[in-house]
Amino acid sequence: MKLLLLMLVLQATASGAAPLTNSTGSEKNGTLFAEVYLSTFYGFTVDEIPKTKMKVSADLMKNKIQEMQQFLGLKVTGRLDASTLDMMHMPRCGVPDVHEFSTMSGRPVWRKRFLTYRINNYTPDMRPADVDYAIQKAFQVWSDVTPLKFRKIHSGEADIMIQFASGAHGDFNPFDGRGGVIAHAFGPGPGIGGDTHFDEAEIWTPNYRGTNLFLVAVHELGHSLGLGHSSDPKAIMFPTYSYIDPNTFRLSADDIRGIQSLYGGPEKHQSPSNPDRTESPTCDPNLSLDAVTTVGNKIIFFKDRFFGWKNPESPKSNTSLISSLWPNLPSGIQAAYEIGDRNQVFLFKDDKYWLINNLRPQRLYPKNIHSLGFPEFVKKIDAAVFNPLFYKTYFFVDNQYWRYNERKQFMDPGYPKLITKSFPGIGPKIDGVYYKNRHYYFFQGSDVVEYDALSHRVTKRLKHNIKLGC
Repeated sequence: MKLLLLMLVLQATASGAAPLTNSTGSEKNGTLFAEVYLSTFYGFTVDEIPKTKMKVSADLMKNKIQEMQQFLGLKVTGRLDASTLDMMHMPRCGVPDVHEFSTMSGRPVWRKRFLTYRINNYTPDMRPADVDYAIQKAFQVWSDVTPLKFRKIHSGEADIMIQFASGAHGDFNPFDGRGGVIAHAFGPGPGIGGDTHFDEAEIWTPNYRGTNLFLVAVHELGHSLGLGHSSDPKAIMFPTYSYIDPNTFRLSADDIRGIQSLYGGPEKHQSPSNPDRTESPTCDPNLSLDAVTTVGNKIIFFKDRFFGWKNPESPKSNTSLISSLWPNLPSGIQAAYEIGDRNQVFLFKDDKYWLINNLRPQRLYPKNIHSLGFPEFVKKIDAAVFNPLFYKTYFFVDNQYWRYNERKQFMDPGYPKLITKSFPGIGPKIDGVYYKNRHYYFFQGSDVVEYDALSHRVTKRLKHNIKLGC
């Protein structure tokens, strides 16, 4: 109750992360454990019941067990049976449970659409870059279905402060060691409102080993935005943790209904003939693209959080959100290329790259571009293209390019070279490029330049005629 009063004063709802023991030995220990669990997550107030009124206490506990069983989808018996105790021992979030999708008490929401976040510290279990990526992707899950936008800052006070902590860590919600409560978050509001804490006692990972940071972050950030728990086991806002492949992760309909009840849907322009179609706000006839590549017999292009595809012979194109096909990829892909005979597509953003094989993101990615042999001063790739005649990949960075031997897996010596000297008529800077039928197609602003890869000369120059969602 003290915690609840504190949260009301702060105008932010927080997780009730009361310490739970893991003893499953005697029936007495099981009952004590259940009392703590029900008190923490279901409002069971055994201490307020006079000890002489044992039947009242037993009935109230039975009712709370039934409430918990019903909410978590167990057989409703009112008894501390094995399945109920097993569920109580599952790793979970620290926020108390409520019925169906729910907003937090008092329905707190952010009154602005652009929110900042800051990662105060990093777990030693993961590379900082992997932590950054997991958190960024978790925010993107919610921004894709709402009008909210999130930006990371590196100093000062952010709207949502993120930290890894052990035991007591200054918010009156001590963590309880490995297992039990694995994270908690505070609902929207000033001060501690919105902040998210992860228990450092857990083993945090970017994959299926240990506890997946991305999945837990999506859940906790749901609380940071004002969502309570869901009783739908398919929802990410279900209280207990279970692993789902991040590459195939999708918000459930229950999650989407909950968050959109607070903030509405994403801002988008709709086609009158197809109101369900997700469209890009970029219909500028002078549109410049972020990246272009082939995938099979189609041309794939990227702009902001969208990607599109078209047949080379057709002016018509289709558009979708990157997250709709690849939920764990970032927005703003900056370069891409395909190795067709391997069914591989490589995507680049900043100093990271991802491998897509048969349209499925591969494990152990993203990797750092410097592992390919780039010097440290290269921070991002502007464009890339694979030439199957030489089995070499060309990477374009500012006004220079590097050449990579795909068979030997290292950079060719003698690079970088100037784009304008090796590709007469091209440059000095390139937005995107793809290879088809012994020609490169260089994209520069709204122009596309056809370039003969063997004779090294421009053969055609025209407008690319690509529009996203128009």
